[in-house]
Amino acid sequence: MNIVYRSVLFLSIAAAALITTGCNRGPKLVKVSGRVLIDGKPLEKGFVQVIPKDQRAATGQIDKEGRYTLTTFEAGDGCVLGTHEVTVLANESRGPTALHWFAPKKYSEPNTSGLTLEIKEETDSADINLTWDGGKPFTEKFEDEGLQPPAGEGN
Repeated sequence: MNIVYRSVLFLSIAAAALITTGCNRGPKLVKVSGRVLIDGKPLEKGFVQVIPKDQRAATGQIDKEGRYTLTTFEAGDGCVLGTHEVTVLANESRGPTALHWFAPKKYSEPNTSGLTLEIKEETDSADINLTWDGGKPFTEKFEDEGLQPPAGEGN
């Protein structure tokens, strides 16, 4: 073999190896599912979002039994390991100027939810416990212009 042929062969193999390993890069994910309970009962609708620092968030839709399965890239692929902030968004539109909340609004934002989830390994019991803390489901109404909540309403 001449030196040019060997160099081209080596570079081709190296490039193929980089392309192949490059396709498989990304965060290691583990399958994660669980239940969302509010005051001990299943939350019957909504979404869970698990928010790792410097990684893509994982989301899961909550079913009638309060169960969810996290997805980061492909359905059910899970979430990265670690302790992450969590949000739970459980509302539905009641026309153009109202939202009905099935869980307190505070759980819908990472800076107010107070929720975290520690993921150490694959699990089907990553339960999230919410509370109304004396409150109950409510409908939030907004003014037509600017969709601002009226003073004193909301949770």
